[in-house]
Amino acid sequence: MATMNVSLPDGLKDFVELQVGERGYGTSSEYVRDLIRRDQARTQVRGFIVDGMTSGPGPDLDSQYFDGLRSRIRGSEADIA
Repeated sequence: MATMNVSLPDGLKDFVELQVGERGYGTSSEYVRDLIRRDQARTQVRGFIVDGMTSGPGPDLDSQYFDGLRSRIRGSEADIA
């Protein structure tokens, strides 16, 4: 694992330490790693959204579409029970 040193103003350092304590992180490094992972996930989701928006028109979202979706969900629930 690589090491990275980050300089923070006192106010941000205090905020990080508060978040570590309140959110149950063991160290400030764990907190920062979690923030970075969440940002990576957001970036990936944004990419998926852009890909979807640029992929062309999708299916009509009419009552028939939602009825089919509900049927698929009900079928999945039956498999779990």
